[in-house]
Amino acid sequence: MSDSSGKLKLGALVALVVGSMIGGGIFSLPQNMAASAEVGAVLIGWAITAVGMLTLAFVFQTLANRKPDLDGGVYAYAKAGFGDYMGFSSAWGYWISAWLGNVGYFVLLFSTLGYFFPIFGEGNTPAAIIGASVLLWAVHFLVLRGIKEAAFINLVTTVAKVVPLALFVLICLFAFKLDIFTADIWGVNAPELGSVMNQVRNMMLVTVWVFIGIEGASIFSSRAEKRSDVGKATVIGFITVLLFLVLVNVLSLGVMTQPELAKLQNPSMAAVLEHVVGHWGAVLISVGLVISLLGALLSWVLLCAEIMFAAAKDHTMPEFLRRENSKQVPANALWLTNAMVQIFLVITLFSSSTYLSLIYLATSMILVPYLWSAAYGFLLALRGETYEQAASERSKDLLIGGIALVYAIWLLYAGGVKYLLLSALLYAPGAILFAKAKREVGQPIFTNIEKLVFAAVIVGAIVAAYGLYDGFLTL
Repeated sequence: MSDSSGKLKLGALVALVVGSMIGGGIFSLPQNMAASAEVGAVLIGWAITAVGMLTLAFVFQTLANRKPDLDGGVYAYAKAGFGDYMGFSSAWGYWISAWLGNVGYFVLLFSTLGYFFPIFGEGNTPAAIIGASVLLWAVHFLVLRGIKEAAFINLVTTVAKVVPLALFVLICLFAFKLDIFTADIWGVNAPELGSVMNQVRNMMLVTVWVFIGIEGASIFSSRAEKRSDVGKATVIGFITVLLFLVLVNVLSLGVMTQPELAKLQNPSMAAVLEHVVGHWGAVLISVGLVISLLGALLSWVLLCAEIMFAAAKDHTMPEFLRRENSKQVPANALWLTNAMVQIFLVITLFSSSTYLSLIYLATSMILVPYLWSAAYGFLLALRGETYEQAASERSKDLLIGGIALVYAIWLLYAGGVKYLLLSALLYAPGAILFAKAKREVGQPIFTNIEKLVFAAVIVGAIVAAYGLYDGFLTL
């Protein structure tokens, strides 16, 4: 896959993109989608997602080529385009999204084990939380000892997830019944789903969740053998994953009806396959998912620490997050990350948060970093910056950046006020770390515009805190 110089070839980059995008989300897709939409809305939603996410992928590709000096991935674009507080907020939001995703992974992992051991229930029973906590700290101490994710582990987990997915698609192709698929295309018999527009809106956050990781290749762009391969890998990886997602989602709607799918326990793919071939189908999917989740957990735990560490290196985050232990592991960032995961695992016990409510929150946290990246790509093309020798590409990038920006704004709208307020509650405390980082380099904390932005975040956070206390908002 990679040559003697250690540079990544196209195949390795594609594997990175596919590997980072297929975590646990796809295994729960049949139930997650059916919970909010019928067949017609599902198809419309996937069409919007395909266009929106592809333009976002192109923006990451363009920025990787035009701004090769910006290495920090997503947050560096926000910082370069919109100032320090936006840069900080992007790093903070991306970090929270990543560790909240890990909480979701733990809940899903024990929900899967709950299929075999009822004591774990849907992954949020006392036994499940104790099990998840033990596993969390086992992974933590493994990483602290300097065990970087081996290419071998990545390879094994990637194969482990793709084989059951391919089998699922093949088997469901033969079991697909058109009369089940077309029984109630627009959800007329399911008034609780609301209008088609509402259904499309409500399924949007799940579609973003399953695509998180699309920025994977651009993060590794400096290691690519050919810079042009980064864009190719992003697009090939994206189309591969999109095909898998749409097939898993659409085929299951032709095997079981929307109300049946909506009632399934996650990972719902296991139940769909069991419906077709019997018990061994559920076992196959569950084993594939457990291996996939363990691999994803290891890489995302490392990634969470890496985000904070990278941001601390350029003084976006406070100095203490730069400290590494003797094995070159960013230990302080790792402790902070996993302490937050532990706190939220305990919260899921008391607020009975399901996997779905956790991923909605994780997804709304990543919308801000995505929005700033799209806006920065659009801004570069608008100003003509870096386009002095490439006037012909400018109009194309302006169009792509514009679509990506509209899509990012639409996602914030689709997420709804609830998740926007809950996001504000998680964004607000970050200002303490931002102020600490600014003091360390002897700079004033906020510019005038940033003061206004921060005031808006505080107002949102106060409303959210009151909402949780009063009960009109729930986690």
